[in-house]
This record gives sequence, C-alpha cells and structure tokens, in this order.
Amino acid sequence: MDLATLWFFIVAFFFVGYFVLDGFDFGVGMSLPFLGKDDVSRRQVINTIGPVWDLNETWVIVAGAVLFASFPEWYATLFSGFYLPLLLILLALILRGVSFEYRHQRDSVKWKAGFDRMIVIGSVVPALLWGVAFGNIVQGVAIDENHIYVGGFFALLNPYALLVGVTTLLLFFLHGVLFVALKTDGQVHEDARNLAKKAAIPTILVAAATVIWTVFIAMGREAPLLWLVIGTGALAAVSLIAAVGFSLVRRDGWAFFSGILTVLFAVVMLFSALFPYVMPSTIDPAYSLTIANASSTPYTLQIMSWTALIAMPLVLAYQAWTYWVFRKRVTRKSIVWNSSGSSSTRDTTIRGVRCAQPPSRSSPTSRTIRNSPGAATRSCVRCPCCANARSSRSSAMSACSTTICAARSPVSTLWMRSASPPS
Repeated sequence: MDLATLWFFIVAFFFVGYFVLDGFDFGVGMSLPFLGKDDVSRRQVINTIGPVWDLNETWVIVAGAVLFASFPEWYATLFSGFYLPLLLILLALILRGVSFEYRHQRDSVKWKAGFDRMIVIGSVVPALLWGVAFGNIVQGVAIDENHIYVGGFFALLNPYALLVGVTTLLLFFLHGVLFVALKTDGQVHEDARNLAKKAAIPTILVAAATVIWTVFIAMGREAPLLWLVIGTGALAAVSLIAAVGFSLVRRDGWAFFSGILTVLFAVVMLFSALFPYVMPSTIDPAYSLTIANASSTPYTLQIMSWTALIAMPLVLAYQAWTYWVFRKRVTRKSIVWNSSGSSSTRDTTIRGVRCAQPPSRSSPTSRTIRNSPGAATRSCVRCPCCANARSSRSSAMSACSTTICAARSPVSTLWMRSASPPS
C-alpha cells in the first residue's frame, strides 16, 4: 500500500470518528423536543453531552485539515463545489455551540425556548446535509476536465444523495436517543427508550434502502472493494437491528455500542464504495479525481505519516480519558432546581454540567482557594453533597460534580468530577 492510499483510509478514519462522536451529539439535540417535557428534563438531556460536545466537534476540523494536507485537489474541488451546503453546516454548528453556552444565561422561558429551537436546528441541518454531501461524493458529481464542479446547488439534491441524507438523519437521531437512555435516569430515561422503539422501524427501512443502492453503485463502477462494501453494509444492518434489540431488553450500554458499530460500518461502506476515486465525475470518468491524481507529493505524505504516528495515539488517549472522567449518568438530582420544581435563578453551569444542589455561602464546608499563582484569593463553598461524600470517603476527590466560587464577580464553576450526588 502506497502512502496516498494509506492517507485515504486515514481520512476515512477521521470522518468515521467524527460521525460516531458528533453523530450522537446531533441525535441528542434533535431529541430535545421529544424528551424535554420541562426545563429540568431539557437540561438533563443537554447535560449528557455538555462536557464533550465541543471535543467531538473538533474531529471534523482535524478531518478537514488532514484532507487539505493529504489531498489538496480533493479539498479544493469539494469545498468550492459544495460551498453552500458546507456553509450551512458551519452556520448550524455555530448556532448549536452558541446555544449550549448562552441558554442558561437568563432565567427566562422565552430565552431558553429560543435557544432550544436553535439547538434542534443546529443538529438537524448538519445531520441531513453531511449525508447529502457524502451521497454525492460516492455517486459522483459533474466535474469538468479542470476538476471544477460545474453543477448547481439543486443538482446536489438528487434522489440517492437525499436518501443518504435522510439515513444519516435517522441514524444519528437513534444514536443520540440511545445515548440519552444510557446517560440519564427517571422519566427522561424511560422516554428515551420509548422514543428509540418508535424510531427503530423507519431507520431500519431507510438504512436498508441506502445499503442496497450503494451496493448497486459500487457494482456498476466495478469497485475493487466491492466485497468490503457488501460486508460492511451487512454488518451495519446487523448492528442496527442489534442496537434496537438491546434497547428493548434494557441493555443500554450494549445498545449504544451497537449504534456506534452501525455508524462505523455505514461510513466505511461509503468510503469502500468510493475507492479508488475521491470524487467521481459524471461527465467523463477521465475527469474524475482519484487517490493518485488528487494526493500531495510523497515527501509531504511521508512527513504527515510520522506526525500522525506520534500525535494520533495521544489524541485517542485524551479522548478515552475524557469519556472515562464523564462516564457517570446525569441524574435528575444533579440538576439545580428549587422546591417548586422550576429552575434555580442562580445558574451554576459549566459547559452544561450543574451542581447537585444550590450552594450556600454559609455552608460549614466553606474554604479559601487560590485559582492560579498571582490570582486573587476567593471564598469558595462546596455543594452539600460534597460534605456528605467527604464524611464517608477518605479520598480528597469527592463524588461531587462541581465546586462553586462565591466571588463577587459573576458566578464561575470549577469542574471536579462528573458523578451523581450521593444518596
């Protein structure tokens, strides 16, 4: 295998990682209107991805950077030809990120409802358009002899591309709902399981149609990896059915893991059907972009290979460590709310994660810390759950999720550990 081919599969690896990780983020955002029956439930749903959504999103940045460095011709044709859909994806991602950060800034029903709608829109649009984009890449687009896309925006909205788009939309939705079921308790957990059951049949039917159509495209192109297209398509179908089955028998961890395998095998199927092309031309096969004519120079690929050999294990280790730290369920008790059941006016969120109980400045567990060398000393308190946990555990790191700074400046939060408060 030459370096250009190796980097084709490395590009595929980063897009697999992105769709697996940000895929359930999209699904969680899309499920918000169905699972968030009150503000506490909506915050519980959002908090499942609060600590990790931005880390998941960085995979697409890395994927784009790798694509630019290893296949500049592919990058140029793709981003110029698909400018409008990619711009819409970018705007939707910005909209979603802003909503996560600003939703809690005011204790206003209209304010929060507006940002909830933006979260849904910012999840639906990328989930649909990423599928449309990859459907066009696999099927082929109108590329001339200068490797320039000469079709219009509406030419991208063809039946196969739209089918792939609807498939990614439904797959990510189911993937996210299974994640919510895994990470929550109480009514939200039960609603997520019921919603997964309702979404199962349409997702399976649409995904099956996409697999069959993709296999026919690969057969018509005489794809050298046809066996892999058929194999990964079958594995994706089996994994999807397994995910639904595990959800029905309340094996939430296995259901979510099967959802991961479904997305993984589906993306591998698309890249296998594309190989050895990177963007086939529907005008003339001779105008197509291939791995050979779209890649960077061997010297560039060699330098990138050594860089990836060092950096990729570190990135994967950090990602794994992050998910290990935030592995606990987001319980309803971990959401700040007052005795009337409404949200507390004092919001102590850091990236969607909240303190277990409203802090009290008169708490006997108050202590003074210095955030950094040279910083002003602040008077801080722990949540009441901290005091309970520290009385029963000798570890300095308690089971509490946050430490709340009670400085005169706007309330800030120091992350300690993602965990449910002790019962």
